[in-house]
Amino acid sequence: MTAPMQATVSAVPVGAGDHVASGAVLVVLESMKMEHEVTAPVAGSVLEVPVTVGAAVERGEVIVVLRPVDASQPTLAQHAGSSSDAAGVGGSATGADRDDLADLVRRRALGSDAARPEAVAKRHGRGLRTARENIEDLCDQGSFVEYGSLAIAAQRRRRDVEDLMRSTPADGLVGGIGRIDGRPTVVVSYDYMVLAGTQGYVNHHKKDRLFEIAERDRLPVVLFAEGGGGRPGDVDAPVVSGLDVMAFHLFARLSGQVPLVAVVAGRCFAGNAALAGCCDVIIGVEGANLGMGGPAMIEGGGLGVVAPDEIGPLSTQVGNGVVDVAVDDEASAVEVVRRYLSIVDSTSTPGRHADQEALRQLVPERRTRTYDVRSVMSTLFDSDSVLELRGGWGSPMITAVARLGGHAVGVLANDPVHLGGAIDTDAATKAADFLSRCDAGGQPVISLCDTPGFMVGPDEEQRGLVRAAGRLFTVGAHLRVPIYMVVLRKAYGLGAQAMGGGSLKVPRCCVAWPTGELGGMGLEGAVRLGFRKELEEAAPERREELFDTMVAAAYAHGKATNVASHFEIDDVIDPADTRRWLVTLLDAHTARPR
Repeated sequence: MTAPMQATVSAVPVGAGDHVASGAVLVVLESMKMEHEVTAPVAGSVLEVPVTVGAAVERGEVIVVLRPVDASQPTLAQHAGSSSDAAGVGGSATGADRDDLADLVRRRALGSDAARPEAVAKRHGRGLRTARENIEDLCDQGSFVEYGSLAIAAQRRRRDVEDLMRSTPADGLVGGIGRIDGRPTVVVSYDYMVLAGTQGYVNHHKKDRLFEIAERDRLPVVLFAEGGGGRPGDVDAPVVSGLDVMAFHLFARLSGQVPLVAVVAGRCFAGNAALAGCCDVIIGVEGANLGMGGPAMIEGGGLGVVAPDEIGPLSTQVGNGVVDVAVDDEASAVEVVRRYLSIVDSTSTPGRHADQEALRQLVPERRTRTYDVRSVMSTLFDSDSVLELRGGWGSPMITAVARLGGHAVGVLANDPVHLGGAIDTDAATKAADFLSRCDAGGQPVISLCDTPGFMVGPDEEQRGLVRAAGRLFTVGAHLRVPIYMVVLRKAYGLGAQAMGGGSLKVPRCCVAWPTGELGGMGLEGAVRLGFRKELEEAAPERREELFDTMVAAAYAHGKATNVASHFEIDDVIDPADTRRWLVTLLDAHTARPR
């Protein structure tokens, strides 16, 4: 055996007369501060070792003379392992007893939930889970790859490093990439057991890293946002104002490029809340508080002392439309996250659905009788695929994501139970927000129309209806995704036009059910306004009868079949045929490359 390079002999674990196995280390050479093992190519007997430790050898110089032997002959196989120990490499076949690996295992254990039993018990006592428990529940088993697990808070100048390892693992932010029902997803969770889930110098950089990866690879992002906002105690960081942090810009830039989902449990204030507010969907857990400023900021601003539970409770944030879906606990929140991501997934696979003939009976023949439009939605769309968003706000308008024939769609529907389906200020804002979300996410919109128009009256105007209605028209006019409109019953005035993106000719199709009625304004109002003179001139005892007759005539004129005969809408269809219509047109849309 000859030296493969110019080197110095650092170890000779064999001697003349030894029998060695194939692969046994014969000599260890050191060159350029690196150790190189020279091993036996076959089993054999060592005849001579002409070099000693410390000797300098040239390339090609003989360092061991080995006589090959029959493989069945017993050899000193221990040289294959003990020689590595002599060279300082160490380790068994599994590496379990290596010092470097043992140190890593110890280091990781410091940041585990098991190392913080008191904090975990306090967390569980509040009915909440740890960051790692949520991630483990959300991601497919064994699929989560964590970034920055060894990070600690930037406080080395004021605290012992060992203490920081124990008390600030991952700098309070667990983040990485995992699979959710097979879909690669970026998952980021603040750890409230670390400095109240505040945003530290290092964990800001971790977020930046993950958000940039999400943008490059077009990965959805799930954010468990609980935490207290910015952290002032990171003294190691060369920071004055901290306003050059990129995390908020990078995260907001993801909007419209990938699905963004936030889960808010416990207390979520300031910067944590700002990130949650950028998401497509916010899922709020019972007992959560969400606000752009926590108690310290409120008191610091001279606005008094306020308890955390008084700031943005879930009931408030559901009622004003900030929170899209409210759930009882974090386990339920994780299920909603899974459901939302599965619905908006772009892959198209046909879905199960209910018997479509049931649609024929869901809208009453009596035109003034209310009905449950959610029953229409659950029957029309793929089974168990409808997820309503912002259900606690803007009640006359329902917004939801769903699947139809496997296609991910947005759903806009008037609810006749609230204001007869009239579009008030909140409903208009809710609809415009939702259309923008669908446009950014590439989801076509199914519009289920049953509205007497925009809500009217001095009270509504005080709330800014003009701007809200104008924005709904503006968003509709700039949509890049198609609208498919179905008139379930009423389609009157500007409100009906807004439900179709500004006109009944904007949607890819505008069809009506036999219960459909359309007009420039509500029938009763149109009769009273247009035939005021005739009604005033009629005898008082005949006035109501004349009014009813005129309304009936107006209804006959605005009946969907008559409107369709003038081709102001595309057709009047059997309700049971609605799904076939829509799936056929959705297939035609998705067949064209985007």
